[in-house]
Amino acid sequence: MHRLMSAAIILANAAMLVTNGFAAETQRTISVTGEGRATAPPDMATIRTGVVTQSAKASEALTSNNEAMDEIMSVLEEQGIAPKNIQTSNFNVSPQYKHDDQGRRQPEIVGYRVTNQLRVDVHDLPKLGKILDALVVAGSNELTGISFGINDPTGLLNEARKRAVADAHSRAELYAQAAGVALGKVLTISEQTVRTPQPQRLAARKAANASVPIATGEQELRATVDMVFALEVRESASVKEIPSSQATRSNSRSTSSRLQSSVPGVMTAAAPAATP
Repeated sequence: MHRLMSAAIILANAAMLVTNGFAAETQRTISVTGEGRATAPPDMATIRTGVVTQSAKASEALTSNNEAMDEIMSVLEEQGIAPKNIQTSNFNVSPQYKHDDQGRRQPEIVGYRVTNQLRVDVHDLPKLGKILDALVVAGSNELTGISFGINDPTGLLNEARKRAVADAHSRAELYAQAAGVALGKVLTISEQTVRTPQPQRLAARKAANASVPIATGEQELRATVDMVFALEVRESASVKEIPSSQATRSNSRSTSSRLQSSVPGVMTAAAPAATP
């Protein structure tokens, strides 16, 4: 009796191991990256402008700089730029040193340089060229960059994200078909990057009577996503895949038979020989 109970426990444990082995089978997946792009004309621009002055005395360089900056601020106000769209981005007073004939700096201060830069957001793009022209005429001798953008890019970014997901799904479907398997459900989605346009360099120049010609072009926003899909084996027309539940029961019975034959006394107890 004790042997029978021991054999039953061994058989039950073996069946559980077989079942768990099938359940723990690694799921087949495919990982792809999709990219989406969306474009639209810009509706705003950001310019960086300022004044650089230099003099033998720091106070003189600062006074000259302040006077020029006052002119620039007045011009921006005349052009309808709201104070909230004007911000000081850099202010610096630095000594200028003497250099010898070899270009090596000497420990002698020969003057001072004052730099004052503004970041200006322009929301009326048709006036952008005129504003740039007016800034140079007013005394701005530093225009270090101009960038175009979209005031609220949320809608454009979402469109790029949708296209990125569609691109990833299309790639996964292509690979799955080529491999002869069926594409399953989406397991994970993660956003990788969102790319926005970079500022364009614009060199300062003396303006003529006409406004500075500006080409705004279009803004392109990009989104990249990583997606993981499950893969399913396609069922053949001639040979059908055995369901995992049936395979589990079949393997369990096979394992049970092997265990019974290997346990001393189990076969005799479970199936006694016929009496002659």
